[in-house]
Amino acid sequence: MIALCLIAGTVVASLPLPGNAFSLRWTHSVEKVEWQEDYGVTLAGLSLREARIRGSGAGMEPPVGAVLKNGWWVYRPEIAPLARLTLAASGHTDDHWLCVQDDCRPLSALTGGAGPVTLEPCETSR
Repeated sequence: MIALCLIAGTVVASLPLPGNAFSLRWTHSVEKVEWQEDYGVTLAGLSLREARIRGSGAGMEPPVGAVLKNGWWVYRPEIAPLARLTLAASGHTDDHWLCVQDDCRPLSALTGGAGPVTLEPCETSR
């Protein structure tokens, strides 16, 4: 079974992924605008399937091709799957939230708040 490994300092947590997908949510540190990204997960990497921005502002204009739906700029980024993704808070932002299906939790609650968090696909036994 595919899982998502969360690595922060010496903490390593494995999170099972029913449906092999998760979402990240956070608020921009300056503009205070919510961002969301949906990922598919395989052992080959993390595939960014869709991104949403709840508005726009300095340095965060929606990309070409984004469509405004219910107050969100929605788009599909054209990037190759990522082997890993490292998230670091600037000290001016709230926590990143990780959502698996309808269960959303702050990353710091899953890792003990030990600095930057690296997300990568991993295998787990059933």
